[in-house]
Amino acid sequence: MKKLEIIIKPEKLESLKNILDDCEASGLMITNIMGYGNQKGYTRMYRGTTYNVNLLPKVKVETVADDAAEKIVDRVVKEISTGNYGDGKIFIYNIEDVVRIRTGERGADAI
Repeated sequence: MKKLEIIIKPEKLESLKNILDDCEASGLMITNIMGYGNQKGYTRMYRGTTYNVNLLPKVKVETVADDAAEKIVDRVVKEISTGNYGDGKIFIYNIEDVVRIRTGERGADAI
């Protein structure tokens, strides 16, 4: 099993949810976050004053997939990418085990 942690621009969330639904992801968790990567934010001028905005709004979507992990990654890269800085990242983690608290089921049955 793989855990996918997908960090994207907020306006791409609906597209990502459609991809996860099409790939039959079992569920997802969404967190609003702020941060920056290579672009280090941007500079704005407001009423004659220049200021730096270096914490940009992002959305972190987490899901667990078994066989569909690579399919999800491929579709996200193909459909979400704009080719500009700030498109996001996908972190892929191996999951050793899962336990459903309600029933005590383990492994793939717990997902």
